[in-house]
Amino acid sequence: MTELKINGQLTQLEVSEDMPLLWALRDVAKLTGSKYGCGKGICGACTVHIDGQPMRSCITPMSYAKGKSVTTIEGLSEQGDHPVQQAWQNLNVAQCGYCQSGQIMSAVALLENNPNPSDEDINGAMAGNICRCGTYPRIRAAIKQAAKLKQADEGAQS
Repeated sequence: MTELKINGQLTQLEVSEDMPLLWALRDVAKLTGSKYGCGKGICGACTVHIDGQPMRSCITPMSYAKGKSVTTIEGLSEQGDHPVQQAWQNLNVAQCGYCQSGQIMSAVALLENNPNPSDEDINGAMAGNICRCGTYPRIRAAIKQAAKLKQADEGAQS
């Protein structure tokens, strides 16, 4: 039995400690927003946050996630109104959409650490998140818009 926090809820999963976190999330916890892409941690479709850090869940064993806090795309916002999600919708970023949960989770982590990223910062943080449809210019624009939305939200709460 592996105990961890998933999207803020203490969860116990009956899985092997060497099972990849992605399969525990998708097959056992029934959280299917994180996608299987390459199985090698290089495409980014499976990106989740573990204790606030973006990680590739397809290569992360349950033994690593044990006792930690995991956030999936489903845990970002119940209403889908996180600033990054809003910007993605406003700018119609998704084309096929397969990579988008991983892209969004990487963008959220970037903005948590850098509230006003440059193009170079965005390129560095998003490197390794592959979009087969090539929506990279829209992704960059959405990250910049999300940064402004996030700053506006934080200013309104002050």
